[in-house]
Amino acid sequence: MHRNVRRGRIGWVRAARVVSDDERGLLLWIGRGSPVANEVADDGRGMRAMPFAEWLTRGYQLATGVWTGPPLLKFLPTGADHSVWLFRGADDRFAHWYVNLEEHGVRWDDGTVAGVDVVDQDLDILVEPDLSWRWKDEEEFAERLGFPDGYWVPDEAAVRAEGLRVVATIESGAFPFDGTWTDFVPDPTWTVPAALPPGWDRPPAR
Repeated sequence: MHRNVRRGRIGWVRAARVVSDDERGLLLWIGRGSPVANEVADDGRGMRAMPFAEWLTRGYQLATGVWTGPPLLKFLPTGADHSVWLFRGADDRFAHWYVNLEEHGVRWDDGTVAGVDVVDQDLDILVEPDLSWRWKDEEEFAERLGFPDGYWVPDEAAVRAEGLRVVATIESGAFPFDGTWTDFVPDPTWTVPAALPPGWDRPPAR
């Protein structure tokens, strides 16, 4: 279970297959139709569907569903405060990288279900195949920083500093922006579970 935690509360959950787990980090595969859960307000709307000030006043619930986005790899480098996602296009080939700035993952294993919990810090970096890049979601990040008592990101400077460290790696074309995994093809026998397994909503490890 790849989970995002917001101030001790689960924000989203995505069932993922472990592709590799070594000294470099954890590599996950999320296939189309994988079961997910997302936090929504008491009226069913997601966080992006309303001003953040309103979001902070609402009740919450976790709504289950399936991953409708493109299949993707998620690489969580060991100890790093970011992950790198490799998105695929309509032709099912590599389309671009996406750097998700986040507090590094904390793993948990309950025997029958296991996962990694991160804190998504909202500011992201979109990286094209030619290694050109741009910040993403800067407006949302700025809006939420205006509510320090309710936001889960305490240090804007630390988030941007991590982003700039990744940018240096991007511009140098170093791993994982060196083409590693861009030709990845999932095993055709892989399936996705029909639903999230019991225990997917266990208390956050963070």
